[in-house]
Amino acid sequence: MANEKNGEKTVALNRKATHDYFIEEKYECGIVLTGTEIKSVRDGKVQFKDAYVSIIKGEAWIKNMHISPYTYGNIFNVDETRDRKLLLHKYEIRKMYDKVRLKGYTLVPLRMYLKGGKAKMEIALAKGKALYDKRESEKLRDAKREMEKALKFKG
Repeated sequence: MANEKNGEKTVALNRKATHDYFIEEKYECGIVLTGTEIKSVRDGKVQFKDAYVSIIKGEAWIKNMHISPYTYGNIFNVDETRDRKLLLHKYEIRKMYDKVRLKGYTLVPLRMYLKGGKAKMEIALAKGKALYDKRESEKLRDAKREMEKALKFKG
């Protein structure tokens, strides 16, 4: 999943986030990892299932993100789903915290990527979709796919 623009390599995507939420704002942040965790990230062993971001005492933390133990890490491996600190500016955290306190807003991870040898994460301020919104999104996506197929066949 290499993304050649800006020299970024996408490690993991959260496709379910765009299905379940309306994405309002996106933020890029760093993530604090141990030595064996970054090796697993470089191998692409990251899952966002049930992962979310919470703000505790003025710091952003990602919870329930699964990073598989490094194969050769032995005693240095840590818990796969431990809470990991996200590196953001204080004003960004304050802005997010104010929005999250409002009803319906949440912080979700969108993707994890390597940029300049460092692990970065893209998180989003999102508002939950209702069931009828999800159905509408599926209808629009299917209609768009049909139009592209018809244009491809015609051309």
